[in-house]
Amino acid sequence: MEHPTANDNVNLSAYKTNLPLSVLNGKTSSGGFDESDYYQCYGDGSSMTSRPSIAVSGYETLDAPPHYDFYANSQAWGRKRRFRPSLHQLHGNPEDDSRPPVYEETEGDTSEEEDEQKEPPPEPTRFGWVQGVMIRCMLNIWGVILYLRLPWITAQAGIGMTWVIILLSSTITGITGLSTSAIATNGKVKGGGTYFLISRSLGPELGGSIGLIFAFANAVAVAMHTVGFAETVTDLMREHGAVMVDKTNDIRIIGIITVTLLLGISMAGMAWESKAQILFFLVIMVSFASYIVGTIMPASLEKQAKGFFSYNAGIFAANFVPNWRGPEGSFFGMFSIFFPSATGILAGANISGDLKNPTIAIPRGTLLAIFWTTFSYLVISATVGSCVVRDASGSLNDTLLPSTSMDSCVGLACQYGWDFTECINNKTCTYGISNYYQSLSMVSAFAPLITAGIFGATLSSALACLVSAPKVFQCLCKDHLYPLIGFFGKGYGKNDEPLRAYLLTYIIAACFVIIAELNAIAPIISNFYLCSYSLINFSCFHASITNSPGWRPSFRFYSKWLSLLCAIICVVIMFLLTWWAALIAIGVVVFLLGYTLYKKPDVNWGSSLQASSYNLALNHCVGLNLVEDHVKNYRPQCLVLTGPPSSRPALLDLVNCFTKNLSMMMCGNVVTADSSPSTLEKASSNSHISWLNQRKIKSFYRGVVASDLRCGVNMLLQGAGLGRIKPNVLLMGFKKDWRSDPSLATHNYIEILHDAFDLQYGVCVLRMKEGLDVSNPPQSHVNQGFDEGQNNINTISPASLIRTSTASSVTVDLEPQLTTVFQKKQGKKTIDVYWLCDDGGLTLLLPYLLTRRKRWARCKVRVFVGGEADKKDEQKEEVLSLIKRFRLGFQDVEVISDIYQNPQPVNVHHFENMIGRFRVDTNPKQDSDSDPTRQQEAPWMITKQDLERNMAKSLRQIRLNEVLLDYSRDAALIVITMPVGRRDGCPSSLYLAWLDVLSRDLRAPVLMVRGNQESVLTFYCQ
Repeated sequence: MEHPTANDNVNLSAYKTNLPLSVLNGKTSSGGFDESDYYQCYGDGSSMTSRPSIAVSGYETLDAPPHYDFYANSQAWGRKRRFRPSLHQLHGNPEDDSRPPVYEETEGDTSEEEDEQKEPPPEPTRFGWVQGVMIRCMLNIWGVILYLRLPWITAQAGIGMTWVIILLSSTITGITGLSTSAIATNGKVKGGGTYFLISRSLGPELGGSIGLIFAFANAVAVAMHTVGFAETVTDLMREHGAVMVDKTNDIRIIGIITVTLLLGISMAGMAWESKAQILFFLVIMVSFASYIVGTIMPASLEKQAKGFFSYNAGIFAANFVPNWRGPEGSFFGMFSIFFPSATGILAGANISGDLKNPTIAIPRGTLLAIFWTTFSYLVISATVGSCVVRDASGSLNDTLLPSTSMDSCVGLACQYGWDFTECINNKTCTYGISNYYQSLSMVSAFAPLITAGIFGATLSSALACLVSAPKVFQCLCKDHLYPLIGFFGKGYGKNDEPLRAYLLTYIIAACFVIIAELNAIAPIISNFYLCSYSLINFSCFHASITNSPGWRPSFRFYSKWLSLLCAIICVVIMFLLTWWAALIAIGVVVFLLGYTLYKKPDVNWGSSLQASSYNLALNHCVGLNLVEDHVKNYRPQCLVLTGPPSSRPALLDLVNCFTKNLSMMMCGNVVTADSSPSTLEKASSNSHISWLNQRKIKSFYRGVVASDLRCGVNMLLQGAGLGRIKPNVLLMGFKKDWRSDPSLATHNYIEILHDAFDLQYGVCVLRMKEGLDVSNPPQSHVNQGFDEGQNNINTISPASLIRTSTASSVTVDLEPQLTTVFQKKQGKKTIDVYWLCDDGGLTLLLPYLLTRRKRWARCKVRVFVGGEADKKDEQKEEVLSLIKRFRLGFQDVEVISDIYQNPQPVNVHHFENMIGRFRVDTNPKQDSDSDPTRQQEAPWMITKQDLERNMAKSLRQIRLNEVLLDYSRDAALIVITMPVGRRDGCPSSLYLAWLDVLSRDLRAPVLMVRGNQESVLTFYCQ
């Protein structure tokens, strides 16, 4: 096939990919799913080699057009899921038969034959926005307060102030509805309602606490609404002389029976529960119609005696202004009574898993429910305030007599022929909207319909709460944020009904029904609802303010500042309603929040808190660019060459003692291999981070792929860090096998030290008698240049292997956690510091940081310095004075005068044998001529001139080892200034021999330290 060019008249259809029909349709062939078809479509290299007649060029592309399957987490029934080709498949070598890891997972891998034998899964019952959200929210908002308290609130606050109370309450719920709509349209919403929305937005910490208390509040609300129903039934029974036991026990009996019947309706399925809700809705609508008709009908004498005179402008004008009465007679008193009747806007969102399209149903249904219920409240308050006077006696004998003058008649009813002066003056009126809670029944055309409306409102609210609580609790249980509740998360049937959670809700509701007096607990429930509203609004604000690219709600009619204002108002209202209940609600939230923060559940929902953390970290990092470095703020920020972190736990544990809660630690891993998906996976696998987190080490991890170890370390030295948060100290293990390893590996090891010095790094090398590397057997990608010791001192802790998921969604096993000597308490041992050369103070600073840890706190720090025998006291005082100025707290200083003596001949002989393999025997003339060539071809080889030039340093290291063996045989840790060899004047093998002979045969770990010759300690305050 020729390549089409821009100048050719090309028929594009001639170059169309001949894709298998089964792949294009997302279906399998009769013989089952053909894997070759998949790779022909999506570009596996091996499949392309099997099609030599088709060129991978021109319009024969492996790229796939956009498709829903590429972004979905699940697969549709009846067809295979499609996959996006990986980047390796698109740009890798077609001849490479290795298949890269699959980055998307399927939720099923059954063949077509199995699919044909199976019936499609039963479709669960799903509701639209009217039946699933709007009607459900309206029923939950309407309650007993509408029928029994709204006329009384109108009498107290007047029509004008009552409208203010209604509109203020509706504004709060309306803004919360807008915030809920924004959150619900920012991605696919599953079951869990309020808990799901808050937890996926703010994270598991706040979401889990709100989910638990919201589910509990709904369970108790079932009892509240049921008791309201039972009290109404009991009053009706007592009016007709029917009493079972007494009033309290009658309420308990009727309440338990009612809750049991509601439980049966709920457990029968969402379809039956929805039908019951529609029935209650129709009953309430009929009661409203009966009330409206009653206001239009002419008033009978009985109704006039009770204060009803039909629509009248004078009554409207008199009832428009407030008339506060009693201890609750204030604006906030009336607001606290009315506001719970405006709640219930989350009833639709709480069954989000049972909605056909939650992202459409929740905004539309919730906002329309708020609108229509607000409208009904306004209409009822205005109509009842226009028809009924505040005070009436109810007596037909209180008509205005002709002999009675209008001046002596008190009350608005005097204008309509009634005289209620006596009961008004004596405050004994039993009717009128200020005194008679059943005013709507009195006004209604048929009073029993209002009673039926009360029944419908209470039972529908109880049923809605009985359904909401288990749905929210089930989602919370499935997330495993709290212990001992997972048992209740199991679902049954096609709708995944939480039957166990239903029974738990029933038990809680029954317990509170038995109490039969919920006046004390009711404010707590209202505060729990307000707490939820506050967090929903804050979630919307927080998600907007973080400017996360993932915050893209399709519902645009919201304001982040209005959401913040509403969140604050909700908290204020909590304290205005009942301050002690607000404290309880906030206390429960804080307690559950603290528990979740302590446990740190392993979930990742892309919350706005994560986005906020990123913004804060980014802003602070950028802000550090404006701050100049100061020696007082110096912190050892360590780049630790660990290879895979699990291979050198002792090195990590020691560095963690320096940096924990103090400075940065970054683990570096160099994978020496050609770049491929598998090697990149080894370098960047999340299993390394998981291992560090399991060990509770606060460290970054950076893996690179390079051709050799030195190049990889150079990448890390120059590229690690961000702004001023970057490493300044390099730590690595000592290379014990340098004499048996290839000479080039030894040279590269020393060149890493030179590269670090060139880049102004401090350098530390740790040597332990038993070695550092515990990887067994050594893996090909382990940095062999760091250490090759055994794991004699390390023991496997009781923690078993833990499974984790890597970036490629492949489950792997973490390496076992090993206990090292640096994790144990050191007791009353010594930390011996050999401050032989001034490197800026890093040699002193690191031991000081160690002693700030509990496990090293009891260790005594001894500082050894070199000196002359006749000036020991003067030199000791001088060093002590300097250390005192540094405020390090080291009191034990010892001057070693025999440090400059010659070493023992046997040790010198051992050193000569150590470097014997790298010696070059040449005569002086030949050596001087060939020295540049030798340095280029074999820079690790040692000539006689090299030995003579560095003889003093060599003997010094041998003698230092003898001193260490004499003075520090029982130390917990030896810290010694590391010698520095010139890059061109000291062969790499000779330099490594110095480090080897300096630290050999010592029982204690040896940390060789060399700062970058810049001060890290100061005794000035500025």
